Amino acid sequence: MVLLIRALPLLFLLFLLSALPAAAEPPPEASPDNPYLAELLENARRAELHDAPYWHTLLHYKRGLFGLRSLVDDPDFFLAPDGKHDPRAELEATLRAFFLPPPEEGKHPLCRFVARYHWLKERLSIDESRLPVPGCEPFERLMEEIRPESVTLVFPTSHMNSPASMYGHTLLAVETSYKSDLLSYAVNYSAITNETFGPFYIVKGLFGMYEGYFSILPYYAKLQEYGDVNDRDIWEYPLDLSGAEIRRLMMHIYELEDIYSDYYFFNENCSYDLLFLLDAARPGLDLTDRTGWWVIPIDTIREIERAGLFRSAAYRPSKSTKIKYLASLLSREDRREARAIAGGGRNPEEVRDSAIPDEEKITILDLAGEILQYRYMGKEIPKEIYQKRFLNTLRVRSVFGDAEAEERYAIPAPPRPDDGHRSNRLALGGGAVEERTFWEVRLRPAYHDLLDNEDGYKKGSQIIFGEAVVRYDPAGEKARLHALDLIDIVSIAPRDEFFKHTSWKIRTGFFRRTMENGRDYVVYDLNPGFGRAYDGGFPGIVYGMIETDLHVGGALERSWSAGAGASIGFVGSLTGRWKAHLYGRDIVYGLGDEDNRFEAGLGQNLVLGANSGLAGEVTVIGERDETRVEWSVLLKQFF
Repeated sequence: MVLLIRALPLLFLLFLLSALPAAAEPPPEASPDNPYLAELLENARRAELHDAPYWHTLLHYKRGLFGLRSLVDDPDFFLAPDGKHDPRAELEATLRAFFLPPPEEGKHPLCRFVARYHWLKERLSIDESRLPVPGCEPFERLMEEIRPESVTLVFPTSHMNSPASMYGHTLLAVETSYKSDLLSYAVNYSAITNETFGPFYIVKGLFGMYEGYFSILPYYAKLQEYGDVNDRDIWEYPLDLSGAEIRRLMMHIYELEDIYSDYYFFNENCSYDLLFLLDAARPGLDLTDRTGWWVIPIDTIREIERAGLFRSAAYRPSKSTKIKYLASLLSREDRREARAIAGGGRNPEEVRDSAIPDEEKITILDLAGEILQYRYMGKEIPKEIYQKRFLNTLRVRSVFGDAEAEERYAIPAPPRPDDGHRSNRLALGGGAVEERTFWEVRLRPAYHDLLDNEDGYKKGSQIIFGEAVVRYDPAGEKARLHALDLIDIVSIAPRDEFFKHTSWKIRTGFFRRTMENGRDYVVYDLNPGFGRAYDGGFPGIVYGMIETDLHVGGALERSWSAGAGASIGFVGSLTGRWKAHLYGRDIVYGLGDEDNRFEAGLGQNLVLGANSGLAGEVTVIGERDETRVEWSVLLKQFF
């Protein structure tokens, strides 16, 4: 039975694929003399259906700098030669295609574009009995087969070691009448890439050089991928969609099968294209018109909530979160027992026969089982060893009752991601460098730094894109760019007895560096690093990293300077509303312009509200044999 259940999604996929056309060839022309077709075309022109918002939704038309165009880039999505740019031509070509005879193989256009057909049928009162193909039987069979009853928006939180997933990800889960996660389907939009070289991956993603496709996969497989392998907690938001709306959503998914759009990391990404499905489900929703230049998954979730599509959320902790929680219930000695069982150095029977309380034995065995599953999913142990140890642990565990870990341990849910601070930030304030005061404006499009309120965000993570800092000098009566952080990412992941994470950072952008003449000039900066971090039990993380640094600029004597060094720091929440970051960093530049730059600072942030804070920072900087002290106070507002 289990095999049959697991096979059903695959059968579903095979069913979809079998219905695809063998080749993307333009359809033959319908007879121009069909009076019913002529009548429908005339009615469509008179009603100006090509300008109807829902037609534009189904075709993904958006107005850009160069006029109207569809965001779909696959030629197979259009029936008119200029359908990508001309809604009227595409609508009339679609109507003509409905009058084509049944094909010898593949899907008829009425079936390929089933959502278009049902909308036009409703608007033009099309008489199906006068069409060569009256309705899309494969789609109706599909609906009868899977019986979709509800749809859930799914948000796997960020995966810091994957550039494409640093902001998190969104997908849909379509639940069937079987009410089981095993039989739910994940509707996912993602870029297709085999790129392994990071810089090429980022550049190609920025400039739309990947093709993005919708895919339908078993939901349990996505749960395993995100929760068990990638250490990503998952949030599920049940959507308030009616049966008719779910049917429209399914029709649009059906006609987007094997159709690609150019994938852009920052706007036409997984979260944005998913909104087209919801816009198609509920006419007039227009979620795709509510986004800006940057589309961040958590912002789309907030827009969907604002549209009234969900009111609650459910939390699915990742495998690593479960392990950390179970470990928190045990003593150091008990945790060592669990690791020994998972590592094969101790038999579960020894725990069973020990003198410790049964509740303690149960938790040790449950923790050992979770560790074994985590290591097997991460390919740290071979299947034969995993099966032997896991089954033996389960056998001993069954002596104490067969309650599932999810039912026994109520893992507390962290704050919801959509309740965290907004993604854009404006900061205003001032400070001084030695005796010289300044006023400062900071504008950041995205999206979280180490000192921001971490409710809803991953602890120890920083993702900054495009933050500009402008300072005004009252004495000199001039404003100038002080810094521009193109990318500033930090992942401080603590190591412990169960997980051996590597912390890392990458920053690139421009900042002002003091030169020999005592004046500062803008230089380009590239600063990667990696190291380790530890959570010592106090409310914060200590870390240390090895770093390299490259500066390039015309003000440098040799136009460039490169060096290496190290940094150490502590970052943590001293209270629920007060965070601090104490750090020191020293880089010796031995190539190009030779110098030594030392920097130490204390940054603090006081949370004033969900979207506001007060930040202060004191920094001591030593370079060119001189030392200066700089301080600033900023009022921050997220929007």
